[in-house]
Amino acid sequence: MATAEQIKSLIRSHFTDHPEQFRTIALQVAAHEAKQGHRSLALEIRTLVDKAGALPARVIPFTPDLEHLVLASAPSERLGMLVQSEEMRARIYRILREYRQKTKLEKHGLTHRRKILLAGPPGTGKTLTAAVLAGELGLPLFTIMMDKIVTKFMGETSAKLRQIFDVIQERRGVFLFDEFDAIGGERGRDDDVGEMRRVLNSFLQFIERDTSDSLVVAATNNPRILDQALFRRFDDVLHYHLPERAEIERLIENRLGSFRQSKMRLERTAKMAESLSHAEIVQACDDAIKETILADRKTVTAKLLVRMLEERRSAYKATIRG
Repeated sequence: MATAEQIKSLIRSHFTDHPEQFRTIALQVAAHEAKQGHRSLALEIRTLVDKAGALPARVIPFTPDLEHLVLASAPSERLGMLVQSEEMRARIYRILREYRQKTKLEKHGLTHRRKILLAGPPGTGKTLTAAVLAGELGLPLFTIMMDKIVTKFMGETSAKLRQIFDVIQERRGVFLFDEFDAIGGERGRDDDVGEMRRVLNSFLQFIERDTSDSLVVAATNNPRILDQALFRRFDDVLHYHLPERAEIERLIENRLGSFRQSKMRLERTAKMAESLSHAEIVQACDDAIKETILADRKTVTAKLLVRMLEERRSAYKATIRG
């Protein structure tokens, strides 16, 4: 049977709401039982742990004064769904690994990465990364509605930020500040106003003082306009880029799935997708699949996919010109 220390640790982790620690200890109990020759019991424990890990995160509603500022969800995304370079995937995995083993780090006086800045062009996977972090860790994802946080009334924006950070302290989850440059702009810019400088100063103070067990993720499309003081407040900064040829091929292959023609030459098709973002390529693949289904065909042709990619490219160019 489990040792007395394991039983006490299980109880503590349950009542302090630390599911990852609970999971780790439960697996240790399973390993202990296997060593004792109780293989059937060990298998049952592992199966229960795996099933529990597959359950969606529980999302508790916010109070009325906050629910219009925060969009809550329970993502099911996993790291395998994220098409990025191996280096980027390794860095995201490091965040997950440190969070899952934060207790081990704490014993040595170290803290895990939990304040993350995601920077890069639109559609390159920043929001999906936040969903993956939440999905992998079994945590709810709370997206902060920055357009509703920022108001024209002096002091109101900082007050709302204080409310958000109070929630971050009380409720464990992944908190995503999307389009973060709305408040994170450099304080010395000519077009800056005093109120926004105060808001940014408030955010810097809040994030520096934050000692919660939540992951705080900020995403920006314009890292160049961010105040340099921000970068020092984050434990890690991940820079996203438009997909390279190998990533494009993998993205198309994953998205088309069974709709991909066996004779389709991905290297040729991928060339037509260069300069497009991950999101635009996914949308082009989805458009091609819909056309195929409506035409009562089984697979997407290379010609059709190229046409959809061209449509996306044309739309992008028209937006830039506009």
